[in-house]
Amino acid sequence: MNPPGPTERTTSPGAQPSDSVLLAACRTGDAQAWQRLLDKYERLVYSIPLNYGLSADDAADISQLVFTALLEGLDGLQEDSNLGGWLALVTRRQTWRVLRRRKREPVDKLDEVTSELIPSHQNEIERWELVEWLHRGLSLIGERCRSLLTALYFEADEPSYAEIAQRLGIAEGSIGPTRARCLKRLQEMLGS
Repeated sequence: MNPPGPTERTTSPGAQPSDSVLLAACRTGDAQAWQRLLDKYERLVYSIPLNYGLSADDAADISQLVFTALLEGLDGLQEDSNLGGWLALVTRRQTWRVLRRRKREPVDKLDEVTSELIPSHQNEIERWELVEWLHRGLSLIGERCRSLLTALYFEADEPSYAEIAQRLGIAEGSIGPTRARCLKRLQEMLGS
């Protein structure tokens, strides 16, 4: 899904521009900047519906809806907005809509028998609660820790330490100790 408009270079090929730079370029119709945003966040968006137990097809549909909402709302986003957090929130809301719609749909006999044998509904609710609890904790810790933990644990493409270090502007050797401090802070924030 590419926005209409000219393709312009926003930075050199190896550099990682900030979200605000990419958003500004997207507003001018820069298709390359749009592709960079997609590349940066598509795995995060795609993984959220999967974490709620939806299928790969559902995750693809939700991803399409979320990035369409981003494209349509580019002008309304603040320059300093936390784009990753915004996308995660919109994705969770779309996921919940799908799940609510499914609860209202009639259940056939096979599903009724299966649900009696396997109480997956309870597991689904527990998973929602766990995901929400974790997202709440991540929203409370600082941007540096949030970015590091998101890159290490929530990006489906599993970037290397070298990629993470370059992206975050930190030494590769400091990722392990920083991760430990961030996890401790997250644990304190969540009260566990």
